[in-house]
Parts: sequence; structure tokens; C-alpha cells
Amino acid sequence: MDKDITETTFNQLLVAINFNLFSKIVTELELDKYTKKLTTKRLFLILLYGQLESVSSLDSLSIDVSNKSDLKKEIGMDSISASQLSRKLRDIPPVIFEKIFDQIKLQALAKRGSNFYKNNLGQLNIIDASTVSMALSNYPWADFRSTKAGIKIHTRIIYDGDIMPDKVEITTAKGADKTKMDNLIVQDTDTLHVFDRAYVDYQSFDNYCNAGILFLSRLKSNAKIKVLKSETVIIDGQEVKDSTVLLGDKKQDKQMDNILRILEIPDRENPGSTVKLITNDFKHSAVLISRYYRDRWQIEIFFKWIKQHLHVKVFYGHSENAVKSQIFTALISFVLLTLLKREANTDKSLFKVLKYFRACKFESLKAFIRKINRPPSRTSKGRRVIDYEKIYQLTERQVMAGETEFLYSTELNPVIL
Repeated sequence: MDKDITETTFNQLLVAINFNLFSKIVTELELDKYTKKLTTKRLFLILLYGQLESVSSLDSLSIDVSNKSDLKKEIGMDSISASQLSRKLRDIPPVIFEKIFDQIKLQALAKRGSNFYKNNLGQLNIIDASTVSMALSNYPWADFRSTKAGIKIHTRIIYDGDIMPDKVEITTAKGADKTKMDNLIVQDTDTLHVFDRAYVDYQSFDNYCNAGILFLSRLKSNAKIKVLKSETVIIDGQEVKDSTVLLGDKKQDKQMDNILRILEIPDRENPGSTVKLITNDFKHSAVLISRYYRDRWQIEIFFKWIKQHLHVKVFYGHSENAVKSQIFTALISFVLLTLLKREANTDKSLFKVLKYFRACKFESLKAFIRKINRPPSRTSKGRRVIDYEKIYQLTERQVMAGETEFLYSTELNPVIL
């Protein structure tokens, strides 16, 4: 086993991080002015290890640092108490972790290759928010309900066959999702923004139309619609109504100024009902518009993935700083794993990459790449064939119907990224 510390997979994972930028922020904010042992960088490395290993508590992190010699070498310290970790995590502003996330995200996006959306669309952005409920007694600052605290992770991902988190804002859970929509919209006429009914707002839609910003959403069932023109097209053997419309009630002075497009797609789960997709994209075919909206569920899978595999559901600290810092560290972990997957040139799922990383983190990067790309030693002839297409179609119908709670169930066998 290769024990060269300068070439371990964990150490090579960190190559993508601009630690000069990290040090500059630490200096500007005077975060380590009176620190000798637990520097901000060491705290970050410990948190990163905790997210990638799904370590459940600061006590467990403290034990790992004190008892795992390889980890000691990576972070450059022999021991640390849980209370020291807690104090440092409480006092460090999350902005430093947010800036590092932005830095490696841009690096990862720059390394993307050709893909479907570059050929048919400038970029597909998917917008949504995920709520994390917490105990009110431990998180009184996280305003949600009278008996429960919580936060919302407002997220924009870029999807081109692979998922890349692009922008994240963390707020208390009480506010409506659409209050953060403008912050997640990109001023780019070649980008299509996809979101669900929680973000439907006629005034915002008019603003986006006037600015040339493309959007696609599912329309609420009680929407007032004035059909100007309509035709029928065939998608996957189904008749789909493709209409040009005005939304809103003119009598109540709430009608939109701009004309939109509605696709009415038959709901296979509820015969006689339709799913109404609303967009200002008149360029792309009904088939492509339907496909773009179908990809909206990728952000639900992303939320499920980071909660299940990167432990974004139980927090190390109770302060707002601690919670936000941990979430951004988890996002950094996700991006680093995608970069590691590309470095290994593997077609394995991101979950497999994470599993191999956990097994090989203190071995050389070459050993990690060799092992993850090693062909299976034997094949099974009796294993049940999984109908992935059937699973996909069922998940798609549930998500388009607004039924997403099942994605967060611990009993769900998730679709692996």
C-alpha cells in the first residue's frame, strides 16, 4: 500500500481548492489572529473529512483525529477536543466556505465537455428549495413554525446530464420559496430556468419576459387562462395541446402583459387530467420543452443525495454559523467528488466514487483510479434485472404531480447519481 502522504487520494482531492484564496480570506477576517492549534484550514479539513465520511458528531470527529494516524498526518495535528471544534465552528463566518465553494464550482464547470444541452440550449438551470427541520430548543434562530425550527436551502443547479450545484442561499424555513427566485435567476438569454409551482408569480414572469430571460414551470390548477392560439402535437404517442396564452384575470387587473406558451400533457396517473407546463420559450419544440421539465426532478435527487450520503440532516453545531458552514462544506465535498470522478475517467456512479474514496482515501491516487476502474472479478447470472426505465417513468410522474416527499424517506432505495 502506497503511504506517500503527498500523493494520497485525500490530499489530491484538495488540489482543486485555491488555498491562497483561503489564506487571503482568513487574513482579511483575522480568523486565526490568536490561534495556534486549530487554524481555520485545519477546521475545514476536519469538516471536509467529516462530510465525506458521514461522521455523525464532533465527538466522533475528535476521536478520529486522535486515533487515526493517517488523518493526523493529513491535517497536521495529533488531537483536538469536541469543545474546541464546537467553539471554532461557532465563531467562523460561513462566507469563507461559501467563497471556496464558488471557486471550485467555477473550476468544475470550466472542465465540462460537450453535452446535449450545449447542442440544443445554452444552459439548463433548475431551481428549488429543500427544507431541513430542526429542534426549536436547539435552533431558536431558525424561524419556521411554533413548535419546530428549520432552514431552507435555496439552490440553483446546472444540469447537462451531470448535476452541478451553482448557487445556494440559506435562509430560515418560514419564508416562501419565490422570495429568493430573483436571486437564483441568471441574466442570460440562452439559459432556460426550470422550477415548480411554488415559484409561479405573474409579475416576475412579466419581468423575465421583458428581460429576455427564459423560464419553464408547472402552472397552478386555478390559473386564469386566455387561449389565443392552439395546436395539437404528438409526444411519446400522446396528444399534447400546445397553446399561446395570456395568464391572469383582466377584470381584476392581474393579467400578464406578455404572451406565454402552455403545453397540456395527459396525466397518465389520473386519466382525464393534464399537466400544464408554462414557458416563454417559443423556440424549442414541444418534445424538448417536455424533456427539459422532466429533468426538474434531478434537483430533488441532488437534495436527497447530499442529505443521505453527505450527512446534511444532522448538524455539528447549533449556531447559524455552524449550520451554514457545514452545508457549504458538504457542497464543496460534492463538487470535489465530481472532479475526482473526472480525474479517474470512470463511468461509475458518484455514489460508487464516494465509496471507493472512503476505502482508498489514504492510499495513492493511482491506487484509487486502478481500483475503481478494475473490472469485476465475476458476474452474476441469477440477479434480478432492474427495469430502470420503469423506475424513471414512475419517479417522473410523481415529481411532476408535486409528490416529492417520498424522495426524502429513509425507506426509499434512491436512483443513484
